[in-house]
Amino acid sequence: MAKILVVDDEPDLEILIRQKFRKKIREGEYDFVFAINGRHALEQLAQHPDVEVVLSDINMPEMDGLTLLTKLNDQHALLKAVIVSAYGDMENIRTAMNRGAFDFITKPVNFLDLELTIEKTLAHVNQLRQTLKAVKENNILKMYVDETVLHFMDSREYETSLMVSETLEASIAFIDICGFTSISENETPDNVVKLLNSYFDVMVKEIIHHEGYIDKFIGDAIMAVFRGDYHLDRAIDACLAVRNEIAHLPAFSEKVNYKPNVSIGINCGEVVSGNIGSASLRRLDYTVIGDVVNTSQRLQSVAKQGQIIICENAYLQIKDSFKCREVGEITLKNKQKPVVVYEVIS
Repeated sequence: MAKILVVDDEPDLEILIRQKFRKKIREGEYDFVFAINGRHALEQLAQHPDVEVVLSDINMPEMDGLTLLTKLNDQHALLKAVIVSAYGDMENIRTAMNRGAFDFITKPVNFLDLELTIEKTLAHVNQLRQTLKAVKENNILKMYVDETVLHFMDSREYETSLMVSETLEASIAFIDICGFTSISENETPDNVVKLLNSYFDVMVKEIIHHEGYIDKFIGDAIMAVFRGDYHLDRAIDACLAVRNEIAHLPAFSEKVNYKPNVSIGINCGEVVSGNIGSASLRRLDYTVIGDVVNTSQRLQSVAKQGQIIICENAYLQIKDSFKCREVGEITLKNKQKPVVVYEVIS
């Protein structure tokens, strides 16, 4: 049902409107609200926020139609107004259009023309609402979907290459918040969410600052991917910054005396990037996979609180740029041979 506000100080107009549009009123297509001047119209809009179209005269007491147009533009951006007036001279028409009128109809009213104008105006309002909804949904989508995926959706190959993947060099970092499981067991769910989000906010800012992106959140951990030039250096710089920022955070509250810290594993090498999942069911995850990713997660699992652990291959690439300490040989889960690992100090 479309709600329409009619603003006119002629009492007979309400009767005429109800007669001419009785079928649409009866069938629930139109619902009319009436006001006797611009001031009254603003009061009616406050009571009926779902009004979509305003039909207004110009010459009215207290507040005329042209002044009302200015108020509507300031307070009701999605409304569209049509001026219905006997003052159909060019000056009034231009003034009305410049103040935001969608259309102008002269009296005496041709009701067939009025009906067509209402339909046209309602269609325009609906289009505006749909556009606004799409913008809001797009902004929400950006909060959940990585920028790489959004760029991919804009490409011509979107529909035809859903399952296409690429091989590339990248660095993968797994960052886990230490001891957070115990907090989850002893705190209310809303406190847990607030606490986790406050930590993630700090971590994500540093990752993005160093030109990485979040592949996924896994419980109280983050998987971050760094691509392009000096990806390993940027990954380590980001993780050092995350460790430093997290370590300086205060306790969440007097009741939650928990000081956060992180354990981090970083690995680099060849990974496969693409959509993993079911194209037929339209359920995909845009991610990176490969032994490099698995090893990075295993390195994080053996890292102690506050440690950033890398494998020997990564150490050889960055040893001149970062201060590291050899930890020694360790056996990673599901790995047959022991690997030599290093801790990044600074």
